[in-house]
Amino acid sequence: MRNWMVLGMLALAGCCFFGENGKAPISAVSPDGKNEIRLWTNPLAYEVSRAGKVLVAKTEIGMKVDGKCLASGSACCAREEHRSGSVGSPVYKKAKVDMTGNEVLVGFGDWAIRLAARNDGVAYRFETKFPGEVTVDCEKAGFTLCPKAECYVNYNWFDFKGDPLQNSWESVTEKHLAGELKVPEGNIAYLPFVFKAADGTAVCVTESDLVDYPGWNLKNGEADKGVLFRGEFAKFPKKVAFCEGWGKYHLDPNTRLRSQKVLEREDFLVKTKGTRTFPWRCFQIGADASKLVESDLVWALATPNKAGDDKWIKPGKVAWDWWNAFDNLGEEKGCTTKGYERFIDFAAKNGVEYVIFDEGWSEKLNIWKYHPRVDVPHLIKYADERGVGIILWMAWAQVVGEEEKVASYFAKLGAKGFKVDFMDRDDAACVNFLWKFADACAKEHMLVDYHGMFKPTGMERAYPNVLNFEGIHGLEQTKWYTAKWDMMASDVKSYFVRMSAGPMDYTPGAMDNYPVGPKELYKGTHTNPGSIGTRCRQMAMMTLYFAPLQMLCDSPTKYEKNLECFKFMAETPVVWDDTIGLKGDPDTMCACARRKGDVWYAAGMTNADGRDYELDTSFLGAGLWKAEVFRDAADSDVTATHYVHEQGKSVKAGDKLAFKMAKGGGFVVKFTK
Repeated sequence: MRNWMVLGMLALAGCCFFGENGKAPISAVSPDGKNEIRLWTNPLAYEVSRAGKVLVAKTEIGMKVDGKCLASGSACCAREEHRSGSVGSPVYKKAKVDMTGNEVLVGFGDWAIRLAARNDGVAYRFETKFPGEVTVDCEKAGFTLCPKAECYVNYNWFDFKGDPLQNSWESVTEKHLAGELKVPEGNIAYLPFVFKAADGTAVCVTESDLVDYPGWNLKNGEADKGVLFRGEFAKFPKKVAFCEGWGKYHLDPNTRLRSQKVLEREDFLVKTKGTRTFPWRCFQIGADASKLVESDLVWALATPNKAGDDKWIKPGKVAWDWWNAFDNLGEEKGCTTKGYERFIDFAAKNGVEYVIFDEGWSEKLNIWKYHPRVDVPHLIKYADERGVGIILWMAWAQVVGEEEKVASYFAKLGAKGFKVDFMDRDDAACVNFLWKFADACAKEHMLVDYHGMFKPTGMERAYPNVLNFEGIHGLEQTKWYTAKWDMMASDVKSYFVRMSAGPMDYTPGAMDNYPVGPKELYKGTHTNPGSIGTRCRQMAMMTLYFAPLQMLCDSPTKYEKNLECFKFMAETPVVWDDTIGLKGDPDTMCACARRKGDVWYAAGMTNADGRDYELDTSFLGAGLWKAEVFRDAADSDVTATHYVHEQGKSVKAGDKLAFKMAKGGGFVVKFTK
């Protein structure tokens, strides 16, 4: 068996020995010298700092494997490793990712801790070299904050049979001081979790490379100093049932229905390979919150491409049927062969790459039986002849256990991919399904949109055919809107919190826009939904919210009445060559600039407060640029569909553009040479 201590001794350069008491910490420092993660070995504990200021106070960590506690070491060796260069990232927010960073491997014989420090954050993870298969009993993973740290947190929205770890991961983001943040009894807080230090430094806590392991969630813990948020992990399922709704389930594997729910759990997290790496515990760090959007930490630490050739992968926009109730007709009238021909013709005419067939194309969710009203083989051929790809929605209970069969069958039929929904779990069994289906689809050149699941953890690097993830309080919530939700605040916070983990399936693009105000102002229904906030807010989301498979949520009928706005949204790129965070904050507004080729887009949106904003165009290159602007009109506070469209203004780098955003408003600018 390989032994890390021996490897460290052979490495010589960068090898440090520590005493039996382990009092001297080992650290990894970012290339710019600002970010640092320190490790104590007896007991095992870590600390995160930036420019000498502690962000995460000393917090104990550990893991129990086959009954053995990996929580301290009487002797160890640290070996330094340096990363450099860049890696191409064709389905991402940047064309290339800078991989520069420093790592330290701290060996304890047959297990180790790896520390990583980059200019955009730090991380640690466990690594083991045990023979055969092992049982991971539990993991101690948490972080300790100053009581005055400003925290942005999400709680589970509901639970199933008293199990909060069966969760839709789509609640609104709340703000609390760390010292006042009490996760309600019977609930969990889930990642990403963002906090701000007193000097404005922002940290996003999340994870990367989640493979064959449950996701990291949080509860309150006890700490001598500061406020401890301890890790909470779902144990492996022991007994599951297929389920139509949260209260109706059965054990018949031949009637799969919508979801698969856990009725009973084992007393361990996972049985897994003894020689492996475990998920990274990540801390994205920005001098302020606006810089979190630039972080590549999750992507850079994830498993490299496993899908092989990715040139066939085609990100794009989607004409989506479900949110607008099949062109506002309702399922019975609109979810038909003729109705889908309408969507396909609309997509083909307007350069929209895909149409999703959402729930209704198959009979009673059974993907092997088409609904009598929907001729799926004909429609796939009809779409292909017009240059449009068909993506099929399906509940995950229809797929789990038959991943290769599903991918192969529908690939041969000519579909381009799948939108898989209602996983609503993050235990190791569910995580393994996600990886297995991603692999099966990659082999068949099929795209994947993982709806109804937790935040991304870098799988999109390993399998670039996995384009979207939900885990977001998205626009679909307006179908059952309640005034208890401050969607204006949540939209802004989600940009800093949820999107820091990776692409998100928010599904923007509403054309019926309602002003911010009492609940009664919003008149949307299930068949005729709209959005809160202005038209320009919806348009800005196409740039602000990163989604390689970006939904155009509204109906063809409404888009045809609003072609000026629609065409701008439809032409906005979905993957980018560069991303820059602009002045903003989770409590007020968000803004960023993104580049595709030699074209820049800049966008911003505010919360429920109107706001003046000065866009600094220093990100532009040399020369003159032409600015095309969509901004809120003077009366958008009252008539949220109103906007101003300006074209032809000349701008040079460093010029300031002034915007007056309405309540719930926004702006977007396209800069061309």
